[in-house]
Amino acid sequence: MKKFLLLVCLMVNFTSYAKDFYVGWELWFPYQYRNSQQELVGLDFEIFNTILTKAGYTTEYTELPWKRHLHYIKTGEMDVAMGASFSEERLRYAMFSRPYRQETVNLFVRNGQANSIKLGALSDLTNSNYTIGIESGYYYGDEYQALMKTAEFQEHIIEVVDIEENVTLLLAGHIDGFLVDPATIKAFANKYKMAGEFEAHPVNIYQTDIHIMLSKKSVKPRAITAINQAISELKKSGQLDKIINKWHQLN
Repeated sequence: MKKFLLLVCLMVNFTSYAKDFYVGWELWFPYQYRNSQQELVGLDFEIFNTILTKAGYTTEYTELPWKRHLHYIKTGEMDVAMGASFSEERLRYAMFSRPYRQETVNLFVRNGQANSIKLGALSDLTNSNYTIGIESGYYYGDEYQALMKTAEFQEHIIEVVDIEENVTLLLAGHIDGFLVDPATIKAFANKYKMAGEFEAHPVNIYQTDIHIMLSKKSVKPRAITAINQAISELKKSGQLDKIINKWHQLN
């Protein structure tokens, strides 16, 4: 009888701590970060947690670099990624939810230099003297992907780990600009008291929908159905827009 009770207790204890999804995250203002109380906060965290609660799932979070995160989604060692852009390459190993927000990426340069950097299109970088920074593993649109297949374009790209490294390279004069979304650079500049240091170049990069990405190796397809239904209901109620507007006002 005692053995039976011990087994029941162990089963209850395991059930209490078992999570439906193992989710990765990376420091990415204002979408995913720790606040001064070391809580995981940000636009993506709030939206994702709201969607998952609505769909009836629980999570456990692990901080790791985006490139490794993508690899773990591919192998099934991680279940879910937030803030993901759709691509045909990723579709081979991941399922994508309906979009829950949009993202724009611009070329940001030192304040006052946008007019002096003569780029009418991203492809003009190939025959220029400019070099721009990008973050490893990030998706910058179909045009960028196609251009990166040529060695002539690759010569003008420096791949780094995060925005901090790009900012350091820009301020040191080692690159002429870097690709980033406006909300991220605004939040970064506010945090480090660098307002007025950067400006967007008029060259068009891309705008895309942002999704939740789930591993085909470790997640059942029914999870996408539940998540999509939750996104649809939250959009219809206006709750997603309310969260997005709140974070845009904060940053």
